[in-house]
Amino acid sequence: MFAAENGLKGDPRLKAISEAIRVIPNFPKPGIMFQDITTLLLDHNAFKHTIDIFVDRYRDMDISVVAGVEARGFMFGPSIALAIGAKFVPLRKPRKLPGEVISESYVLEYGTDSLEMHVGAVRPGDRALIIDDLVATGGTLFAAINLLERSGAEVTECACVIGLPIVKERFRSNGKRLYFLVEPRQLEDCC
Repeated sequence: MFAAENGLKGDPRLKAISEAIRVIPNFPKPGIMFQDITTLLLDHNAFKHTIDIFVDRYRDMDISVVAGVEARGFMFGPSIALAIGAKFVPLRKPRKLPGEVISESYVLEYGTDSLEMHVGAVRPGDRALIIDDLVATGGTLFAAINLLERSGAEVTECACVIGLPIVKERFRSNGKRLYFLVEPRQLEDCC
């Protein structure tokens, strides 16, 4: 299924992106329909379409920082940052960054975690884009927003390859913008 609000309704690239994503039922626990983007990365055309759509959207938004959420945000963020002339800032899991860090905890759909960022990686006044592969509840992205805003950045938007439309309303009600390309696939959509 494709995201209707992204201005690309009917764009065949969205169909290619959606079809390149593999669904793995009951991973990492029963009841979860895991959206595996590693198969998207194996499909050169679908991967390129993904990057191209994001670059087209953000090229003229004066973004100075693309912050990628570990680990799958690292697969999309650096390419987008290079193409739009921004720096890439990794938002890592605890104890992965060697320097002084700031940290933000959050709740996942199946546990809790934290994100860390190097102190000084983002400066006051930076305009930031946060990128990840999927938004399910928004907890990880809200932690990323808090981390960047604590450093004085303005978070322009959060972007994901896959998202649930209901989560967009949660972002709107918190005064934030969420953009995604496709909705999660169901097992019957892919087999």
